[in-house]
Amino acid sequence: MENGLRRWALVWSLLGCAGLVLLPWHMAPVEVVRRGFWRVGPGLVLLASLVSALRGGERAAFGRRLMLLGGAGVLYVGVHGFAIGGQPGMGTGAALVAASFLILFALGLAARGFFRGDAFVAGAVVLVTVLVGLFTFFPLARILLSAILGADGVPSGRAFAERLFTAKIWRLDCVTGGRSCGVAWNTLLLALLTATTTTGLGLAFALVVTRTGFRAKRLLRVLTVLPIITPPFVIGLGLILIFGRSGLINQWLESALAVPPSRWIYGLQGVWLAQTLAFTPIAFLVLIGVVEGVSPTLEEASQTLRADRWQTFRRVSLPLMRPGLANAFLVGFIESIADFGNPIVLGGNFGVLSTEVFFSIVGAQLDQGRAAALGVLLLALALGAFFGQRRVVGRGVYTSISGKGDAGRSAPLPPPVQRLAFGVALPWAMLTLLIYAMALAGGFVE
Repeated sequence: MENGLRRWALVWSLLGCAGLVLLPWHMAPVEVVRRGFWRVGPGLVLLASLVSALRGGERAAFGRRLMLLGGAGVLYVGVHGFAIGGQPGMGTGAALVAASFLILFALGLAARGFFRGDAFVAGAVVLVTVLVGLFTFFPLARILLSAILGADGVPSGRAFAERLFTAKIWRLDCVTGGRSCGVAWNTLLLALLTATTTTGLGLAFALVVTRTGFRAKRLLRVLTVLPIITPPFVIGLGLILIFGRSGLINQWLESALAVPPSRWIYGLQGVWLAQTLAFTPIAFLVLIGVVEGVSPTLEEASQTLRADRWQTFRRVSLPLMRPGLANAFLVGFIESIADFGNPIVLGGNFGVLSTEVFFSIVGAQLDQGRAAALGVLLLALALGAFFGQRRVVGRGVYTSISGKGDAGRSAPLPPPVQRLAFGVALPWAMLTLLIYAMALAGGFVE
C-alpha cells in the first residue's frame, strides 16, 4: 500500500511538472505565456513533491508532507488565478498542475489513514468537493457580492435595498383593484398553483397506473412523461395553436357562435397551464414509487378491522403517501420559480422573477446588480419552500413494518377515488396528446 501511494505521488508530480513546462498556463498566445516567471512557485512545490515521493519514510510523515505540499500548491494556484486581475483564463497546463496538487493532497489524506487509506476514494471526494465549491458555491458567492455592490464597486446595504425593495417587485395593486401585483407575488402565486396542480395530477396518474386495472397503462405512461423529453417551448407553442387568438378554439368559437377571439391564454392562466403540463411528469415519477411503496400488509390489517375502502385509503394509505406528496409539491414549487421558457412565451404582462432576471441582464438597463438581487430572492423562495417541506414532513413518523417484504396485493381504490382519478388523468392525457399533435401539425402549415 505504501509503495503504491509513493508510486502515484511520483506519477502525479511528474504530470504536474510536464503541465508546468510543456503546456500553456493561460488561454493566450505563446508570446504572452512565455512571460510566466511566476511558474517558479509551483515548480518548487512539485520538485519538493518529487523529492518526498522518492525519499519515502514513515507513512504518517509521508502523508503529512504530501498534504502540506498539495495544499500549498492549490493555494498558490487559487491566489494566482483569483487575486491577479486582467489575466487570461487558465489553460491546460494550469489545469493539469492544479489537478496534480489536488491528487497529491488526496494521497496525503489516504496516507494519514483518512477514507480507510483508500487513495481512489480520497481522490474522488477531494475532486468532487472542489468541483462543487467551484461551480456551485463560488457562483452563489459572486451573486451575493454583486447584489450588494453599489455603483462605485463598494458593498452597500442601501444599494441592495434599493434593488430589491421596489414597487415593481412587491406592489399589491391587484389586491386593491389595480392592474397587477409585483413580480415576487406573481412568482409565489404561480409556484403555489403549479405545485398544487402538478401534485394532484401526479397522484391521479400514479393511482391509475398502480391501483387500477386500466389496460392502456403503457400508453398512459408515455403520455405522462412526454413533456420531459421535449423542449420547453413546444408546450407553449401547442397552447398558442389551440387557445391563442388565432388558435383552433377561438376560430371555432368565432365561426360557430360568433364569439370574438380573446387573448386569455397570455397571462397567469396560460403560464399556469403550461407549467402544469410541463411539470406533472416529474410529480408522477416522484409519486409512482411512493404509491407502490405503501405497505399492503397495513391496508389488509385495516380491512381486517372492518374498515371500508374509503377509511383504509384516508387513514392508512394517504398518510403514508404524505412525505412523497410533500416532496412532489416541493419539486413542483422549485421548478415553477426557476422556469423561464413558459413565462417568456405565454406571460404577456404577467411578469415573474425569472423573466425579470433575464431582462435585467439583456435589456436596455443592463443592471447585473439588480439581476443578482432578484437571484437572491429566488434562492430565498426555494430555501423557504425546502424548510417548510421539512417542517411539515418532520412532524410525523412514516415508518411502516420493516423486515420481511410485503407480498400482498395493494387494496383497491374506493370507487369515488377511482372515478376521480380517471376523470382527472384521462382528459389531461388527451389534452397532452392534442397539444403535441397541434405543435407537430403547425410545422406543416403555412
